[in-house]
Amino acid sequence: MNFADNECPDCKIALYWDGQYFCKQCTKHFVKIGYCPDCQAEMEKLQACGAANYFCNSCNELKSKSRARFEFQPIKA
Repeated sequence: MNFADNECPDCKIALYWDGQYFCKQCTKHFVKIGYCPDCQAEMEKLQACGAANYFCNSCNELKSKSRARFEFQPIKA
């Protein structure tokens, strides 16, 4: 499965999903991390009933996915 908006931070090609985000060119797996748009702290992803929400423990409130900043970081083996 191809995710066009999810590109490799190193080579900029689209990441694939094999149970994790994977770059076929770099042969690396990545994790997608969301950061709070207000305080820049890492947010917790909450999933229920098919919907994903993001919670900032620093601000102690739910944050909109559309405002969040996302980064892909390599998974260390």
